[in-house]
Amino acid sequence: MAKRPLAGIITETTIESKELQEKIPLLIYTPPNFTPLQTYDVLICQDGNDYFQLGRIPRQVEQLIDDGEIRETIIVAIPYPSVSERRKRYHPNGEKVNSYIRFLANELVPFIDKVYPTHQLASARTLAGDSLAGTVSLLTALQYPSLFGQVMMHSPFVNDTVMTSVTAYNKPNNISLYHVIGTKETSVKTTDGQTLDFVTPNRQLHTILQDKPFTYTYGEFEGDHTWTYWQTDLPKGLITLLS
Repeated sequence: MAKRPLAGIITETTIESKELQEKIPLLIYTPPNFTPLQTYDVLICQDGNDYFQLGRIPRQVEQLIDDGEIRETIIVAIPYPSVSERRKRYHPNGEKVNSYIRFLANELVPFIDKVYPTHQLASARTLAGDSLAGTVSLLTALQYPSLFGQVMMHSPFVNDTVMTSVTAYNKPNNISLYHVIGTKETSVKTTDGQTLDFVTPNRQLHTILQDKPFTYTYGEFEGDHTWTYWQTDLPKGLITLLS
């Protein structure tokens, strides 16, 4: 069966970042029948190209909106320029992670709110990411819960820095979290050449998160650390957070 064409629109633009000292490209999807007379939720995806190409997220969101499963949502995807730069920005101990988090909070949010008609509420802003991109999404929400009220993370990288940040969280803001990990992610090859077990630390993170005052959904899927499984799970995560 032929796939129907995308009814929403994807726009390419750039934002000048003082935090990162460079121009950051953005892919922005607006849903069908988009109008400035209405306000929208915003879904911000790290690993932007992967979410658009491998996750096919515009098409998945469009189908879910069409079926009445989720709210009308604008997707903002942030591609990374290189694997090494991705690690600097996303890794919890990366040399640019704090700058990247400030970019999301202090530069991207004001830009999106100025250009698009958004619900300017934390509960209407969702950060999404896979692997390291899921890690930086979580860390950003923990630091700025009054801006980012929801996180969808697929197979995040978890180390002591992440555990400490979650354990230390004591703000009154509620965050809604969707967190999944694959049961076969026991020997994941990372971009710095290591092979790591992702399952054990994610289960430890789950134990800490469920004791926090968060709205928290956790799941395990039978699969490994690839988009084959994350793409299939995306509708579940989107419906959980954006229904």
